[in-house]
Amino acid sequence: MKTMSADRQLIRFAMAAPYLDRDKEHDLAVRWKDSQDQDARNQIAHAHMRLVIAMASKFRGFGLPLADLIQEGYIGLLEAAARFEPAREVRFSTYAGWWIRASMQDYILRNWSIVRGGTSSSQKALFFNLRRLRAKLAQGDQRLTDQAIHQEIASALGVSLADVQTMDARLAGNDASLQAPAFNGNGNGGEGEKLDMLVSDAPQPDELVTGIIDGERRLKWLNSAMGRLNPRESRIIKARRLSENGATLEELGTELGISKERVRQIESRAMEKLKEALTQCDPMIGEMA
Repeated sequence: MKTMSADRQLIRFAMAAPYLDRDKEHDLAVRWKDSQDQDARNQIAHAHMRLVIAMASKFRGFGLPLADLIQEGYIGLLEAAARFEPAREVRFSTYAGWWIRASMQDYILRNWSIVRGGTSSSQKALFFNLRRLRAKLAQGDQRLTDQAIHQEIASALGVSLADVQTMDARLAGNDASLQAPAFNGNGNGGEGEKLDMLVSDAPQPDELVTGIIDGERRLKWLNSAMGRLNPRESRIIKARRLSENGATLEELGTELGISKERVRQIESRAMEKLKEALTQCDPMIGEMA
């Protein structure tokens, strides 16, 4: 009730402001532009509060308080007053309309959802026109499917069909808090929150510990097995199998002064030695190999 009373008071205040004719408006604008006369600027702004309220009423469908929309519109109105050029011979209401609308739209985009949307001009046009165009198309032909309606809107606004479908889905539902109670299959509230039900791809703590222990054990086995190789076999295995950028047979042949076929044979024999040694540590390695 207090909010509605405040809205009515604000509207009455705006409606009580006198209209400005072209000459008076121009005189006030010149006083503000040339002399930074704050009173002149305030008179211009006060006289155009009706315009702010009229525009705010058009955006009430987004569920935000009218008083907040009016306040944001007033900020845009003051910005317009600060930038207005009386020498252009344009009525202030024509110039201010863009600033008022832009200020309100920016406020709606920032507060309508916790997920930021409408960051480009095409996305803004889609956000503010989708509902209107959808209702118009549905009323004109009730046989149209959602797919057809989305396609018509995409063509009308010059955006992709995927953008229209994504925005329509966003506008169809409100933000859901992860701190809201979780519900069981019977529709009754559970003991936890929705956040507790999110599936994580991260390994469980016991899996992390097991992985660390297994990794250390396998590294110990590998070092032990590598100790059974002679220096040339060890060099080839490290260069070919244990290096991030494995060396080629030809490169190792040049380094060791042997043919690449001989390098391949030594590598094959070394791998058999490693397999035998590791199988003795863990029989499962022999089965997987």
